[in-house]
Amino acid sequence: MRQPGILAVLIPPSEPTLSHLPTRTLLALALILALAVTSMGAVAVPLRAFVSVAPQRDFLQRIAGPRVQVAVLVQPGQNPHTYEPTPRQVADLAQADVYVRIGVPFEDAWLPRIQAANPRMEVLDLRTGLDLPSLQLGHAPGEDTDSVELDPHAWTSPLLVKRMGLRLRDYLSLRDPDGSALYQAQYAAFAADLEALDRDIRVTLAGLKQRRFLVFHPAWGHFAAAYGLTQIAIEHQGKEPGAKALGALIDQAREHGLRVVFVQPQFDRKAARAVATGIDGRVEVLDPLAEDYFANLRRVAKQIAGAQTP
Repeated sequence: MRQPGILAVLIPPSEPTLSHLPTRTLLALALILALAVTSMGAVAVPLRAFVSVAPQRDFLQRIAGPRVQVAVLVQPGQNPHTYEPTPRQVADLAQADVYVRIGVPFEDAWLPRIQAANPRMEVLDLRTGLDLPSLQLGHAPGEDTDSVELDPHAWTSPLLVKRMGLRLRDYLSLRDPDGSALYQAQYAAFAADLEALDRDIRVTLAGLKQRRFLVFHPAWGHFAAAYGLTQIAIEHQGKEPGAKALGALIDQAREHGLRVVFVQPQFDRKAARAVATGIDGRVEVLDPLAEDYFANLRRVAKQIAGAQTP
């Protein structure tokens, strides 16, 4: 960890001696220096980290506590597929120690530019070692049902987040050995909370007879895979369906008795409302980017379970 330049601040390099200072000033200076050295371990400069989306900040802060200063690029209401950093964020990124990426689309376009401006910045990819599957998406009849997409929203699975947290713990321990004991302890508590979250979601979804749910944007593939569900997506590869595909999607939803279309607050709801009207249903919001990760996923499970209620 970097330490503040206390001696450089207190003693100008141009001064060869302190003998010209009054005795009282020397004593005060010695006291300040002693206190600074004593507390040096407690005031180590925090590691400056950037993450792509809000849930990542929760993960990093849970493990690192005050030893890492975390900033999020994608702000509430913004779309990580089309996001562009602000000039202020770009300037701040030039001072960052590490960027923690997770696979959202804008990273591919912007990270090379950010690294060019800040070559010393490390990049930690939380997907490394996860072997994430390409997930089969549910589509309307007549569409290419053999197609698959790599869902970047891996954090919607608590047990995948547990593995991401292990990577964060190991990286932080290597980068900051003095904080290793803290990272170990904090990760253990974080992992236990994730296991409890996983159990709660399984209990909430255990009695569902209908394991399909209807979404506008396919952001819940890893959540669905973790809990034996199938998401049926209106949007496919960033494109809304045409009139024929939309009609087939409505027929499919009616066939399965689906009455709720789940949308993200970051996307337009026009197509979702059209489907909801066609199935005599309603539109509800599920946000994979919500900051309150644990509360949000419990809320998501309850909403999906409650979607079978007219």
